[in-house]
Amino acid sequence: MGYVTHSGGTWTGLSNPENWYRGGVESQARDRPRLTPKGERTRSRIVEAAARLIHERGVAATTLDDIRSGAGVSGSQLSHYFAGKDELVQAVIDYQAGTITGNQRHAGLGSPEGLRAWRDTVIAQAKSGEGKGGCPLGSLAGQVAETDAQARALIAAGFGQWSAAISDGLRRLHDAGHLPNGADPDDLAVTLLAALQGGLLLAQVQRDTGPLETALDTILELARLSRRDAPADGQIPKPQIPREPGSSTSRPEGTDSETATSQEEIPSPSGLAKDDHVPPAAAQNDQFGAG
Repeated sequence: MGYVTHSGGTWTGLSNPENWYRGGVESQARDRPRLTPKGERTRSRIVEAAARLIHERGVAATTLDDIRSGAGVSGSQLSHYFAGKDELVQAVIDYQAGTITGNQRHAGLGSPEGLRAWRDTVIAQAKSGEGKGGCPLGSLAGQVAETDAQARALIAAGFGQWSAAISDGLRRLHDAGHLPNGADPDDLAVTLLAALQGGLLLAQVQRDTGPLETALDTILELARLSRRDAPADGQIPKPQIPREPGSSTSRPEGTDSETATSQEEIPSPSGLAKDDHVPPAAAQNDQFGAG
C-alpha cells in the first residue's frame, strides 16, 4: 500500500511515489490533450494537493478554492486541467490507486520477512496518524460510490490492482513452500486486503490500532506466517507435556526422552523451514514497506 495521507506522508515503500502516478498519467495521455512537461508538473501538483486535502477533510468539505490554494495555482489553471470537481476527484482516485499498487509491488511480500515487515510498517504508520483518514482509497468509496458511477468503477479497479499486487507476492511465497498446501494466493490476497480495509476503518473510528493488528495477525497466523511464538532459530517447537508435582524427572515406562516430550511434531506458526532465519521486527518508519 502507498498513498498520500492527510499529513502529507506516504504509505508503502518508495521515496518518490509520484513516479507511479505519472506512469498512470502517461497511459491515459491519449484520452486528453498532450501536455508539456511543465503542464504535467502543474497537473500533478494539483492532483497531489487535492489528494492530501480530500484525505484530510473529505470530498464534500474540500472546495476547488481549497485545492487551488493548496496547489498554488490560479483558477484559470485549475479549470484548464479539470472540467470540474468530479473530474478532479476521479484523478485523485487514479493517483491513490496507482501509488498504492506501485508501492505494494515493491514492498517485498515475496518473503516471510518482507511480509512481516510490511505488517509492522502498516501498524506503525496507522499509529503515527492515530488512524485519522482511514485508507485514502477505501475512504473514498463511502463518499462517492453511490453518487458517481465512474468514480466507483475507478475505485473498484484500484482495489483489483491492489489485490493483484498482493497476490503476486503471496504467489512467490507459495512457490517457495511458505504457505500451507492448498492455499490459493489470490484468495489469500483478497482476504488480507479485506482485513486491512476493515482494520483501518476501525482504527479510524476508534483511534486505536488494536483491531487492525488483530486482523492482520490473524490472517498471517492462519497462513502460518505469524511471528507469534516463533522460536529464534526457526525450529519447530514441541508441545509441553504437563507433569504431576514431584514427577518432573519421571517418564512413563517404555518411553524415551523423545516420545515423552512429543507425540508428533507440529508445524511452526512462522511457516519457516528449520534453517530459515527469523529477523527482528522491522524498524518502524514513515514509509510503508520500506521496499
